[in-house]
Amino acid sequence: MIKQRFLSWIGLAALLHLTGCATSPYPYQGGSVGAAVGAAAGALIDKENRWRGAVIGGALGSALGALTTEIAARAAREAATGGRSVTYQSVDGWQRVEAQPLGYDAKTRCHKVHERIWQGGRLVQDRIREVCRGEKIEPGY
Repeated sequence: MIKQRFLSWIGLAALLHLTGCATSPYPYQGGSVGAAVGAAAGALIDKENRWRGAVIGGALGSALGALTTEIAARAAREAATGGRSVTYQSVDGWQRVEAQPLGYDAKTRCHKVHERIWQGGRLVQDRIREVCRGEKIEPGY
């Protein structure tokens, strides 16, 4: 009985994860990482029923990871196309995403954007992302 319930929850979570709306592959990557971290944390926190904790933590982690990466990708696209800095912040101020345009490479037809993500006032990601309008012509810089 418990095994069937657990498998149905896993199946539902996988279905929701695979059918989610996304404009790029980044939310899938963030959702997968978030699910793994959330499941591990949930299993450690829920001492009465570790499976329940893992399922709930995985579902919440997947949603938060996918949302964060989609917002970051959107900010990068807007910064690249608008030529100005873009900032998104959660209502409670716990999470903030900033994207600053760095330049355009006419040869590869890609914009470079400096992307930073803060959570709880702590910088958790700082990277340079490429936003391309079409196919890249050259693999190098």
